[in-house]
Amino acid sequence: MSGHAHVIRGSVSLPEAELMWRFSRSSGPGGQHVNTSDSKAELRFDLAKTEALPPVWKERALERLADRLVEGVITVRASEHRSQWRNRETAAVRLASLLAEATAPPPRPRRKTKIPRGINERRLREKKQRAETKRGRTGRDWT
Repeated sequence: MSGHAHVIRGSVSLPEAELMWRFSRSSGPGGQHVNTSDSKAELRFDLAKTEALPPVWKERALERLADRLVEGVITVRASEHRSQWRNRETAAVRLASLLAEATAPPPRPRRKTKIPRGINERRLREKKQRAETKRGRTGRDWT
């Protein structure tokens, strides 16, 4: 990871200044650093107030992430790594990819492919014949 710019897409990246970090010890018993580590990273980003995203993206993201937002703020957590900076990286990368996904342009609606009539009718004919063949296989007559 170069520096601390987590690029979302193109030239848009997450401004370090707008990332709100909270670190805490991962819960769980264990003394002597056996299961504990001070490595839980929580990253909050105020999506509603940010100026870092193009307005269109921002609208999209607010809409798509609506159920994950608390008062316009998105929260990402990471605690799987032992070391805090790795959790920090993980959380930042998660946030960046979440936003990348949420701001992606909507997919083009799929156009139905037209099938030439002749082909379709032949397919249906063959299908009927197959059904006939199979029906003749039930073996009622040789009980």
